[in-house]
Amino acid sequence: MIHVSEEQVRECLPMPRAIELIEEAFRRLDDGRAVNHPRRRVMLDNGAWLHYMAAGDNEGGYLASKVYVTRPRVGARFAVLLFDATTTELLATIDANALGQIRTGAATGVATRYMARKDACRLGMIGSGFQAEAQLEAVAAVRELRRVLVHSRSAERRESFARKMSKRLGLAVEAVDSSAAAVSGSDIVVTVTTAREPLFAADQIAQGCHINAAGSNHAQRVEIGADTVARAALIATDSVEQARMEAGDLIMAHDKGSLDWARVVELGAIVAGKIPGRVSDADVTLFESQGLAIEDLVAAVHVYKTLIA
Repeated sequence: MIHVSEEQVRECLPMPRAIELIEEAFRRLDDGRAVNHPRRRVMLDNGAWLHYMAAGDNEGGYLASKVYVTRPRVGARFAVLLFDATTTELLATIDANALGQIRTGAATGVATRYMARKDACRLGMIGSGFQAEAQLEAVAAVRELRRVLVHSRSAERRESFARKMSKRLGLAVEAVDSSAAAVSGSDIVVTVTTAREPLFAADQIAQGCHINAAGSNHAQRVEIGADTVARAALIATDSVEQARMEAGDLIMAHDKGSLDWARVVELGAIVAGKIPGRVSDADVTLFESQGLAIEDLVAAVHVYKTLIA
């Protein structure tokens, strides 16, 4: 059994490879080669939460569980346990903060690859934290971006993010002072926040825009308003089962009568070619990213194999 550090994860899991892995994970989930169990949570009186999720890969022969603890104003700790499904041996314990960041970005990359217009080149981002870095990196890996606008509540943080990511990716990333400025006219929009109210109105979204909503993985969080959900011609999520439990954007839209759950499809079906990612260049499309354990599993297996090779 080995222990894998955050630094080793970053060295072994470049974004282009992570996108390939996550795309294959969705394909295996769609055809039954992989099994995913939704996230569950335990909360204590002091505000600490234990989150746990699990998955299995019949083709590769691995089982994995991600477990993490969060507490407001204290922080979070993430770990993946990777098992050999044949021998039941615990193969690795993996520090999984970076792994989660990268695979979440990679899921957005997969959704953008299949759901955004081929000529999409303008990206509007809301959120400039830790997760936003991988989101931008992933979109840049699947589309040739010419303009990136980012907004977040802190002017200092969004300016810092713009400077850092411009240098890292060789892109012109510009900080703007409102959500409307970030999303208006953008071909692709990414939201990765902890918002509890919609970040923009539906009429601020350009015709043909693809939206990746990556922050609302709790029933009480809302980034995308019911009006935007209603406007989307196609709504995809990584898991409908998990989305019904914790996709606050979709839960709110359903409660307001703006969404029939039958409209929501899984990204795996799009990747597998069963459903088109868009029918028209004029369509507004929406991907609701919840984050699945199967994504953690395939990323963990790749890191493990790379280190023992």
